[in-house]
Amino acid sequence: MRAAILRELPGDGSGSYAQSLPLSIEELPTQLPRAGEVGVDIVYSSLCHSDLSVINGSRPRPLPMALGHEAVGRIASLGEGVGHLEIGAKVVLVFVPSCGDCRACAAGRPALCHRAAASNASGDLLHGPALLRGAGGERVNHHLGVSAFADHAVVAAESVVPVDEDVPDEVAAMFGCAVLTGIGAIRHTAKLEAGQSVVVYGLGAVGLAAIMGAVLAGAGSIIAIDPNTAKHELALAAGATAAGTPEQARELVAAATGDGADVAIEASGSARVIGEALEVLTRGGAVVCVGLPHPEAELTVPALSFAGAGKRLLGSYMGDARPAEDIAFFVGAWREGRLPVHLLHSDTRPLGEINQALDALAGGRVIRRLLKP
Repeated sequence: MRAAILRELPGDGSGSYAQSLPLSIEELPTQLPRAGEVGVDIVYSSLCHSDLSVINGSRPRPLPMALGHEAVGRIASLGEGVGHLEIGAKVVLVFVPSCGDCRACAAGRPALCHRAAASNASGDLLHGPALLRGAGGERVNHHLGVSAFADHAVVAAESVVPVDEDVPDEVAAMFGCAVLTGIGAIRHTAKLEAGQSVVVYGLGAVGLAAIMGAVLAGAGSIIAIDPNTAKHELALAAGATAAGTPEQARELVAAATGDGADVAIEASGSARVIGEALEVLTRGGAVVCVGLPHPEAELTVPALSFAGAGKRLLGSYMGDARPAEDIAFFVGAWREGRLPVHLLHSDTRPLGEINQALDALAGGRVIRRLLKP
């Protein structure tokens, strides 16, 4: 099998990834799935800022690591005890393989699975230690239980969700992270009601998916905020009613709502933006944080915002999603023409161009670039 491996961080990340080449495409021995696991032939993987955060050091992970966590593929092999999946089935890969037994899973919050969090952090799989090995036999860690920048992956059976063949691969490839996280933040964390107002900070794939989720929920006004004005037109196409820069946020929210937004989605990964989002809320409004700030970033906000104005600050990991249920919902909305996921797809490149793709993502020139093995 071929996979994109990160062996060391490329300095301070200030230069071109196309020059520093942090990811190398390597041939690894193909591993067979163990009990509870499946082998998946990758059709498309999708490049996300969470991948970039590992490479630039914002999300420390054990190295070497085979990166990639969002993809669509087809089942190629089944491990012992996996009877609910079939060879050849199209599947979306999901980066939290919930165990079903821990405290979070029992409470109906599989995105917060304790066992998955531990295995994802250590580079292992849900049902056992890392399988991947380099040419010299050294351990290669899995990225979020998926390692999708490859032509093949072995994952926990809980990491895949089957989808029907009529869903295009290019659409299904973005369900497992961007759409799950963005729409999940609206549906599950914010629990947005029809007629409420939303402001979305950060117009990457997750922020744009949140806009689509707000449309599906019947939001009254949807304000899209990003300093990159090239993304504003795309936000409007996704369903935003207004778009502007951070400097225009207060004015746009006031014009749309009068006294503040009901919900603010922070999808920029900035602690400073969390504070700005809190300021544009109406009394009783909620900021939903889906971005990933640097681990050392700290947040300072007026404490009286909470007891004094009833505002709420909510964390949302993977959109508090329930993947099987949510992906079925996405498929239904897509079939009805109410979920224009294709807008997130910027272009497709071969896996061998992954380092150049990192530059395009870091520079804000693409939303979701798909990679073909």
